Amino acid sequence: MRKFRLHSGVSGTALTIRVTPRARKTEVAGVLEDGTIRIRVAAPPVEGKANDELLAFLARALHIRRNRIEVIAGEKGLDKLVSIRDLTPEEAQARLSALLVKQIDED
Repeated sequence: MRKFRLHSGVSGTALTIRVTPRARKTEVAGVLEDGTIRIRVAAPPVEGKANDELLAFLARALHIRRNRIEVIAGEKGLDKLVSIRDLTPEEAQARLSALLVKQIDED
């Protein structure tokens, strides 16, 4: 499994994410060569709906409250930088890796 790229922040972690809106379902679609996590979201990229869906999905996947996560760069683009407060890069890595393994097992 390819490693994804996590950045250590002052009080948490930052993830680089490539979003594909209007997907059949919201899911992790893999990891790109540069370590960016690719996530498909079912919502359209209209009025922040895709960003809301992305953040809600990540909050569920990482087992954190929704108010601990935000898009800090790339709000209107496909490539985003997402900040996660109070979660170390190691914790985020373990939780996202478990999600990827679970999705692979379900397919």
